[in-house]
Amino acid sequence: MPITPATAVQSSQYGTTEAILLELVDEDGTTIGTAEKLAAHQPPGQLHRAFSVFLFDERGRLLLQQRALGKYHSPGVWSNTCCGHPYPGESPFAAAARRTHEELGVSPALLGEAGTVRYNHPDPDSGLVEQEFNHLFVGLLQAPLRPDPEEVEATAFVTADELAERHAKDPFSAWFMTVLDAARPAVRELTGPSAGW
Repeated sequence: MPITPATAVQSSQYGTTEAILLELVDEDGTTIGTAEKLAAHQPPGQLHRAFSVFLFDERGRLLLQQRALGKYHSPGVWSNTCCGHPYPGESPFAAAARRTHEELGVSPALLGEAGTVRYNHPDPDSGLVEQEFNHLFVGLLQAPLRPDPEEVEATAFVTADELAERHAKDPFSAWFMTVLDAARPAVRELTGPSAGW
């Protein structure tokens, strides 16, 4: 079951609920502890593990998602296909595949690692801070989407040129260009030179 709010809880095997925890990491991405999700995003932010997914269709178009209006962090802005945080002990790859299915109702036909990027992006609207060690993934999508409306307001497939136009006029997440730029070598390898990424 998707968990949207920062204050949401996950069920344990004993039927009780517990706060969502994130993995805290050092500058090398080594796990050094855990923190509750909202606390990790309070200023100045605690460096934690995250992931970002970029999925493309057979024409080399990127699937963007507009984040649901009810999200506690960056509601209504456009961003990459899927992003989130692994649970403690969960691999970033497994978390990326899990959340893509939870948010968009589809599993990637292909999903590969595309490196990591570390950033610190304060969100001026919420005051929260994205202090993240982000694992990047690129892949192909070959099935119809079934977005969860609690997670996703809208979706759009865009070419590189269409993304540039949309980015100039629509609000995007604070982290979007950082993660896209870091993933570009893998994106180009996946989509080929004619796609223009």
